[in-house]
Amino acid sequence: MGETTVTTTEGRQQAGPTPVADEVDGRYRAGQDFLRRLRAPRRPRLWFEILLIAVSYWTYSLIRNAVPEQKAEALRNADWIWKVEHHLGIAVEETVNHAVNSVTWLIVGMNYYYATLHFIVTLGVLVWLFRSHPGRYAATRMVLFATTGVALVGYYLYPLAPPRLMNGSDFVDTVVVHQTWGSMASGDLKSMSNQYAAMPSMHIGWSVWSGLTIFALASVPWVRVLGLLYPTATLVVIVATANHFWLDAVGGVLCLGFGFAVAWVWYGVLPYGLPRLVPVQRGRSRGFSPPPPLPVPYQGAPPLDPAEGCAPRPPSA
Repeated sequence: MGETTVTTTEGRQQAGPTPVADEVDGRYRAGQDFLRRLRAPRRPRLWFEILLIAVSYWTYSLIRNAVPEQKAEALRNADWIWKVEHHLGIAVEETVNHAVNSVTWLIVGMNYYYATLHFIVTLGVLVWLFRSHPGRYAATRMVLFATTGVALVGYYLYPLAPPRLMNGSDFVDTVVVHQTWGSMASGDLKSMSNQYAAMPSMHIGWSVWSGLTIFALASVPWVRVLGLLYPTATLVVIVATANHFWLDAVGGVLCLGFGFAVAWVWYGVLPYGLPRLVPVQRGRSRGFSPPPPLPVPYQGAPPLDPAEGCAPRPPSA
């Protein structure tokens, strides 16, 4: 019989991670740390936020008004929306428009509501978040920006005429009739705005964003109630002034849902679940300030001499 040779692993060097693997792992961990720093709540900077909001709104207005005014398609879409609402039994916009228009002081007030609160309340909520909830500010602002961004896609893909511009309808353009200002798409201002960008309604998207933020974060009960009433009143206003259909409001809420989804994916939690405050940044740190160093573990003290009270006993020879 021949001899069998047994090969052992003794003396072989155990394989370890290669330099390439170490480099890839290091880059992966560095990438994770970078994303963690980006996602960490931080104290907003006033000058940056003012600049960002100004540039963002200017860009939004520029893009919205640059969308081609496809009048024929917008009117066809308005007719289709009107038919769908009749089929669903919710086509009451014309009734509301005429009823409110018969009360002059009420409709004039709604015209000014439509023109002003859309901006005032939204900016007011942003300022409140900046001052009182800095840890939640960036995430909540992201919801607003993502909502507005996806709305621009809607304006481009689905041009829609507001009810007051429909052919053969009996809607009243309340701004024109009462000679007030309340719509960028009426009177002398109509050349400055795309008149066929009614879907989705950002009056609803922004007002629901404001209302939910106030309701979720305010500590005073009556303020929280006002937060819920604000988008409700806005819905009545956009319908009574014949600037939107009910379904335009649904489009605005869907855009807001997209905005919340974006913030949830980025932060892993809804904005209102983030910490309210963030520590003051130190040095060049961009995220949370590092915790203070832990105290040195207690090593024990020299034994006490009972005869000396608290004086330490000298070491024995």
